[in-house]
Amino acid sequence: MIEINRALADVRMLGAGLGSLETWQTWLVALKAAFALPLTDEERELFRAIAGERGLPKHRVRELWCVAGRRSGKSRMAAAVAIFLALFQKHRLSPGEKGMCLVLAGTVDQARVVFNYVHGFLEASPALQREVVAVKRHEIELRNGITIGVHPNSFRSVRGRTLVACIFDETAFWRDETMATPDTETYTAVLPSLATTNGMLIGISTPYRKAGLLYAKFRDCYGDDNDDVLVVQGTSKMFNPTLSDTTIAALRAADPTAAGAEWDALFRDDIGAFLDDQSIDAAIDHGRPLELPPREGMLYHVFVDMGGGRHDASTIAIMHSIGEGDARRYVADVVRGRKGDPHAAVREFVDLAKQYHCSTIWGDNYGAEWVAGSYREAGAEYLQSKLVRSELYLSGLPLFTRGVVSIANQPPLLRELRLLERRTARSGKDTVDHGVGGSDDYANSLFGALHLAASVPFYQEPPIVMPFVGGTPRYFPGSSEFTGAGAPTSSSAPAASYDYNRNQDWKAYVNSDGSIRSTPRGPWDI
Repeated sequence: MIEINRALADVRMLGAGLGSLETWQTWLVALKAAFALPLTDEERELFRAIAGERGLPKHRVRELWCVAGRRSGKSRMAAAVAIFLALFQKHRLSPGEKGMCLVLAGTVDQARVVFNYVHGFLEASPALQREVVAVKRHEIELRNGITIGVHPNSFRSVRGRTLVACIFDETAFWRDETMATPDTETYTAVLPSLATTNGMLIGISTPYRKAGLLYAKFRDCYGDDNDDVLVVQGTSKMFNPTLSDTTIAALRAADPTAAGAEWDALFRDDIGAFLDDQSIDAAIDHGRPLELPPREGMLYHVFVDMGGGRHDASTIAIMHSIGEGDARRYVADVVRGRKGDPHAAVREFVDLAKQYHCSTIWGDNYGAEWVAGSYREAGAEYLQSKLVRSELYLSGLPLFTRGVVSIANQPPLLRELRLLERRTARSGKDTVDHGVGGSDDYANSLFGALHLAASVPFYQEPPIVMPFVGGTPRYFPGSSEFTGAGAPTSSSAPAASYDYNRNQDWKAYVNSDGSIRSTPRGPWDI
């Protein structure tokens, strides 16, 4: 069995495509340590620098996690390691069983980049080229029965496969339209597929915020003497010394906040989850339908977030409030979205709003006049919110944390809520937005409707006031100043416009002769 450092260095193997190892020394040290190969004194010092002063693993690790800055050769090394694990390792497979070395990337485009690197390594070496049986769109079949597959991340595509190894590329930036934690879901699905083959899992990524699978592995295992899991961390310059110091300095000056993650491989302190899982879970009403029907006598509020008709969706949220004071709650009756023609979405949303007796629809500043004009043509008034998206989120945060918001168990909405990010600028101002590659169409509509519902003061019935009977104020049960017999009098007369015949509650306590009753008058009383 060929060792990984030899395979990477030999020009007849991976060295044909990788070139000189002088610029790959940090990668080489991390890989040698992961495979429990001996290190020189100089390599041991470098290992301690990237592994947090931990000891060397005593055997090949089960998981290797590399936290590296941008432009550090991550995807290229992922391709080289995938070929090594597929071709130069012994695999425990049953007769007729097909194994796969699977590389999972963040997007289709990123998967194509890694696939091209894999294909390029195999084409660069005549010896490796002879091992190729077939090249397909996303997979390369090898003579030893192993297939190298490069796909966008999905926990569904992993199930049912026998994996001899798996590599996660740019794990911190994985996104999925159906769930908030695709990295964790995929990781959970991959482990059983690696169990029977004793396959190795390798994660390679630039860090992002302090959340998700990559951060959890770094938090729990970096610097820890764990013989099963090795986590290394290094700057872009450490992993790729060919990078220009001048270029990095210029990029650091352009965005100092992001530079710590992009070039120094540090998890960002300025970005955190906007809503914690407990607040979101507390808001979910599992016993209700997805949408609540309109009810008579209820005041509803409508907010929309219009999309452009391509990748983002047009969404609408309808909300009402119940109760008063500290017992006041906010119920999201409808949170609906649709992709495609935005004009068709306008017509659908107007018809829906009318079912809830709403002729005024609020929204953000997107699209300006064409959005307002489209709603006017559909028979509704469109008003722009005075608050921008981030301000809507921040205004609704206290209501979520107090547990007074009720929403349906709606996966697209819940995913967006869990992935909202709160950023703190150097000035100290907080902003809220979706993460890289994410969306917040449903969440924006929800918080817009929540702001509208919370901005309307709860209506309270006016107190019953004392009537004027014959120009003299009288007091009766239910009025704030009633004291029974001998109630105080006033010499002030009602205004000339006072309507004595208005249907008010106090009339039931006044007899026809002006005397006051202690109980309401019945239909046969005088």
